[in-house]
Amino acid sequence: MIIQKIIVGPLESNCYIIADENTKEALIVDPGDEPDYIIDFIKGKKLQVKYIVCTHAHFDHVGAVSDLKQETGAQIVIHRDELDIYKSTREQAALWGFELEVLPEPDMLVSEGDLVEIGSLKFVVIHTPGHSPGSICLSGKDILITGDTIFAGSVGRTDLYGGNIGQLKKSFKRLMSFSEETKILPGHGPETTVGKERKTNLFFLEIG
Repeated sequence: MIIQKIIVGPLESNCYIIADENTKEALIVDPGDEPDYIIDFIKGKKLQVKYIVCTHAHFDHVGAVSDLKQETGAQIVIHRDELDIYKSTREQAALWGFELEVLPEPDMLVSEGDLVEIGSLKFVVIHTPGHSPGSICLSGKDILITGDTIFAGSVGRTDLYGGNIGQLKKSFKRLMSFSEETKILPGHGPETTVGKERKTNLFFLEIG
C-alpha cells in the first residue's frame, strides 16, 4: 500500500494519497489546496485516481476538489449528512477571507459501514459526527484516517456550524476502541496511534 501525506494550504491540512501498489488504483483524502503538488505526485507514480474522499466539507479540506475532479475524473465522496455544508463551502471560505470555486456535485453520498475500494484495498466508512454533522473516518489495514475528528493530543473544534461536543465525545470514544497499534492519520499535524492517544490525549483523559 502506498500512503503519501502532502501538507497543503495556509491552515496546513493533511491531504493523503493512498494507492494499491499492484493496480495503481488510488484515492485522495481531503485535497484542501495546492492541486499542482497533488497532481505531480499522482502523475509521478502513474496512479489512477478512483475516488476523492472528503472526511468533511470545511474549506481547508476541499479547496482543490474541483481541480482534481477535472484532472482525474474521480468520484467525489462525502457523507450524506455533510451535503449542506459542502454546498455552502464557498461562503464559508469567504468568511475566513479565502476565495473558493463552486464545488462540483458529489458523486457518492456514503453512510456508516459503506466500503470504498481501490484495487485489493478496502476502507470502511465510519460516521463520526461532532466536528461537523457528516464527518467520517476511513478504517482499513490497521490505519484510521480521521479528518478533524481527532489529532495527536487533541480533537477537532465544535464551535463551527454543525459542531456538537456531545457527538464528538461519542465519536472519540468509538475511535479509542480500536486496537492500540492502529495508526491514526489526522487532518492536521503528525500521525499518532490509538494506544498513544489513550495515554496522552487530554480529551480522552477527561471523558474516560
